[in-house]
Amino acid sequence: METLLVTGGAGFIGANFVHAAVARGFRVVNLDKLTYAGNLATLAGLKDDAKHVFFHGDIGDDKLVASLLRDFRPAAVVNFAAESHVDRSIDGPSAFVQTNVNGTLALLEAARDYVREGQAPASFRFLHVSTDEVYGSLGDEGRFTESTPYAPNSPYSASKAASDHLVRAFHHTYGLPTLTTNCSNNYGPWQFPEKLIPLIVQKAMAGEDLPVYGDGHNVRDWLFVEDHCEAIFAVLTGGRPGDTYNVGGDSERANIDVVHAVCDLLDARMPGPRPRRELVRFVRDRPGHDRRYAIDAGKIRRELGWRPRHDFASGLERTIDWYLANQAWVAGILDGSYRMERLGA
Repeated sequence: METLLVTGGAGFIGANFVHAAVARGFRVVNLDKLTYAGNLATLAGLKDDAKHVFFHGDIGDDKLVASLLRDFRPAAVVNFAAESHVDRSIDGPSAFVQTNVNGTLALLEAARDYVREGQAPASFRFLHVSTDEVYGSLGDEGRFTESTPYAPNSPYSASKAASDHLVRAFHHTYGLPTLTTNCSNNYGPWQFPEKLIPLIVQKAMAGEDLPVYGDGHNVRDWLFVEDHCEAIFAVLTGGRPGDTYNVGGDSERANIDVVHAVCDLLDARMPGPRPRRELVRFVRDRPGHDRRYAIDAGKIRRELGWRPRHDFASGLERTIDWYLANQAWVAGILDGSYRMERLGA
């Protein structure tokens, strides 16, 4: 049974990956700092599964990471650990540099030493999960490819760009067998309700105003989280060390169209006194708000045979139904200090 060291495995994408990895028969050593967006309730279904071992800790703790590598001898490190919300990075960028840059550096150094000291299996891989936001903003045409120059426009995307460059450098300088994935906007179960879709679900169900930045026509490429996890497995098993793979859902939507789709699905399932589209309120735009993202996922399709199985309509229906059925999880993860005032996308 192969072992994976998964960092950030109590967060949204990481937890979905952990569930999928255990279902595939991997043993998962899960390291998570349990900041506001990480929650053990997301992993409750694995509580009694011997294939999942959880450790509460920081990827920047080099001694802890070294001990996990030494004791469990994983075949791969899959790094999801990151601060990821743009609004929070605007309010407090230092936390993003600390986790996304310094934390990734510490993790890379531990992995380098693990390989250098002969403890790692010959097939060892270090897979770093990143974002399309490192590429900046597109105009009306074109898509991001793996050769698109980096042009990050927020503290969040700048910190992820820095981490991507460190991963590349550790491959070229030390020969660490790294892999990087840059994904588009994810959605699906277990996403913290500060992100666009779960936030709109909660506010719309409560009959609250739905604030939308600017004119609502900022465009994102939406990727269902289960499809993203399958792409990561494909890269982990078939990707070339040192390479980068873009992962997208081929589902471009303007933010306002996403909000309207959520409203319509909720109206169909839980009719209210008036159409929930009437709750939309346009608010002042976020500073440095990128206009459009779109991923060209041709490389991963051609080389590894991956493609998304869910279109946006089917993925959104599954997502809405999950949140409606798991309101206890939502209530448990939200603490009183977070008032869901902002709309992130």
